[in-house]
Parts: sequence; structure tokens; C-alpha cells
Amino acid sequence: MANEFNLPRDWSLPQRYPDPAVEAVDPSFRKYTLGSSSLERLYTGARWAEGPVWFGDGGYFLCSDIPNNRILRWDEITGETTVFRQPANNSNGHTRDRQGRLVSCEHGSRRVTRTEHDGTITVLMDSFEGKRLNAPNDIVVHPDGGIWFTDPGYGIIWNYEGHKAPFELPTRTYRIEPEDSSATVVDEELEKPNGLCFSPDYSTLYIVDTGASHKPGHPRHIHMYDVSANGKSISNHRVFCDMGQTSTDGIRCDTDGNVWASAGWGDPKLDGVAVFNPDGEVIGRIHLPEGCANLCFGGTKRNRLFVCGSHSIYSLYVEAQGVPYV
Repeated sequence: MANEFNLPRDWSLPQRYPDPAVEAVDPSFRKYTLGSSSLERLYTGARWAEGPVWFGDGGYFLCSDIPNNRILRWDEITGETTVFRQPANNSNGHTRDRQGRLVSCEHGSRRVTRTEHDGTITVLMDSFEGKRLNAPNDIVVHPDGGIWFTDPGYGIIWNYEGHKAPFELPTRTYRIEPEDSSATVVDEELEKPNGLCFSPDYSTLYIVDTGASHKPGHPRHIHMYDVSANGKSISNHRVFCDMGQTSTDGIRCDTDGNVWASAGWGDPKLDGVAVFNPDGEVIGRIHLPEGCANLCFGGTKRNRLFVCGSHSIYSLYVEAQGVPYV
């Protein structure tokens, strides 16, 4: 569906500068936009693109295609999209650890894994107190090596994204200790904890709650917490922002502390990316012709935004830089 900001376009043709799909809701967003940059559609053909992660040392981008049970790989040099791994246990969220290894949330196997440099896979966590995890969803790594992930269970609600099964544990956010892979619960207040990210100084953790996304009239919030000085726990829970007539899933921070949030499952005029300043006020939007599930920053200077739409992968050069992987 098109609107005044996202006009119908033939993706095989050059796009107009400045791109009308990039909207400055507030003048402060203009410092992050480029007049000579436009949205590019890098690939289409996924059923549900998710879990983007950038590998700068290899010049490529990975993301999950959950229902198709595969991880896709887009190459910066060739521009080609190929299959990185299939089957992929209906993988969802991905990140990199301090050693540059791929860390993944898997719906199908209900576990968190790490892909070693030689390609072998290490299981970091698949249960808690003797019960199976629900379906790990999104994941980030703290500079201390601690791995934080959400477990809302979407991979066991339907067979479409995993294997339908009963919940054995509450929906929670966990932290895995890097030294011995022991796990602790850091939050279990949210109905469906989903996307998460740290602020640039790692003093704040943002978590999306998608539990209300299917309930008309219910708030659709991104929440925020203070991270303890030792980096192992959170406190002071409060609402960061309300997505209003749309919902979010994956989120990322830039180095100025702005939160870039995917947007979809609501008013189609708001499909794409919403950008919030550190005070929780929306300052910009990037409009897409489909709902957006997740996003990440990449490229040589971390100023290229990669966006996972429902079926497609997009990119846009911006004048913001993403918080680097630790």
C-alpha cells in the first residue's frame, strides 16, 4: 500500500533523491538523513524475514527467513542473496559475541546456540530449571560477554514458525553468564518480551512487549530499565514510548541514543521504521510498502540501515551510526 511518503515504485529503476519514503516528523531528524540516499530493495522472496546481523569482516549480512527454515546471506560485493544455512531450526534473532561468533535464537529447537569459527554449533541454553525454553526470540550481548535474550514463545504457538507445543516456562528475559553458561531471569513482567537493545553506554536496556499487538485498544510499548553497575541485572522499569497505531518488534540504538524501531501490524501508513529520540519522542519515519520486523546497522561505517520487511530486505544509508557489536 502506498501513501504520500512511500509512492509506488519500480525497484528495478533508479529511485528519486531525496527519497519521499524518508519522513522527518521533527526537524531534529534531518541531521540523520541524506538527500542523496534512497531506499534499496536488496532481496524479496522471504516468508518472514527477521533477525538481521552484520558481519563487517566478511562484508555480508545475515537474516532469518523463519517459516522457510533458513538463514539468508546477502553479499556486499556481489549483491547476491544466497542461503547461508538450511535447515536452520526456524532461527529468529541473531547477534555476534565479543569473539565475532554468530549467536542465534532458534524457535524449532527451542534453544540459544553459538556458531563457532569452524562452523560447529555449541548449545548455550535450551532449558531452565529442568524445563524447556519456549522459543527464544531476540538476543544481544553486553560488553562483559553476558548474553541477554527474550523468550516469548512465538515458535510454539503455531507450526508456521516452529513446532506447536505447550508452554513449560513463563515468558521471560534471561541472561547467560559467559564464564559457565549459567542463566538467570532478569525480567518476567512483560507479556511477550521481544526485541531488545542496549543504549550506547550500556546503562539502559530497552525491551519491546508485543503481547498487546493483537489486542485492539491496548498500549503497544517499548519498555526501558536501568542496567546494574555489574551488568548482570536490571531495575527501575518504566515505559519508554507508545507505538500508537502500529506495533514494533526489533529495535536498535544509534550512537546518539536514538531508538530505531521496526513498525507494522497496525496502520499500514506507518509500516516501516519509527525513530525515537532518547526522550521517547518520535522524530522520524522510514516508510515501507510492507510491515517491518527488525533492523540493524551495518556497512563499513555502521551508517547503512538494513531492514527486514515481511518478505523483503531493504537498506538505506543514513547519517547515524549504529552502536557497534561488542
